[in-house]
Amino acid sequence: MRVGVIDYGVGNLGSVMRALEELRVAPVLIKNIKEMESCNRLILPGVGNFGTCSALLQRGGWVQALRDDVVGNQKPLLGICLGMQLLATTSSESDENESSESEFGLNLIPGRVESLEKIGCNLRVPHVGWNAINCLPVGREIFEKIPNGTDFYFVHSYAFIPENYEHVLATTDYGVQVTAAVRSGNVWGVQFHPEKSAAAGLQLYKNFVHWNP
Repeated sequence: MRVGVIDYGVGNLGSVMRALEELRVAPVLIKNIKEMESCNRLILPGVGNFGTCSALLQRGGWVQALRDDVVGNQKPLLGICLGMQLLATTSSESDENESSESEFGLNLIPGRVESLEKIGCNLRVPHVGWNAINCLPVGREIFEKIPNGTDFYFVHSYAFIPENYEHVLATTDYGVQVTAAVRSGNVWGVQFHPEKSAAAGLQLYKNFVHWNP
């Protein structure tokens, strides 16, 4: 099993790679779109500003390549933290130095990304630390052997709001219900950091790696 971790210029790649190595899989750091062909699974990390990351994906040719591989070839993809938000259609978080195109995501799971304050959060932002997830009763493969109410580690100021609530796998309560995990077919996303979430995070990676379409 070769799991490709996409290196488009941002992301906590080292800790993701080490977590995958603990599962005895072969993580591959993908630095260009051609290297995706040799991988069975893809992971899209992300940290920082949506607009900056979106622009980097576009400049590197990743947007169309990911759509071709994930939609056309049905290759499983997992977005992590901002990587999950990049699965959306649009975001209100853009870089003022980038073009308006940086407001657009991969549109693999239709929806928008909004600030926590805008959706009603009255707690301190960013949301940093451990928080329990509430798993919905559908599409739980990625949470297999992970009890409902398990704590995961979050770091974010924006939240993903899918157009179709059926794409929501789990939520977390941070002064308002926040999407914690999403899925559409072979595309998955988690708002938290599995690689920083101890045994539960490793189990989630294991579930993704061994998921059989």
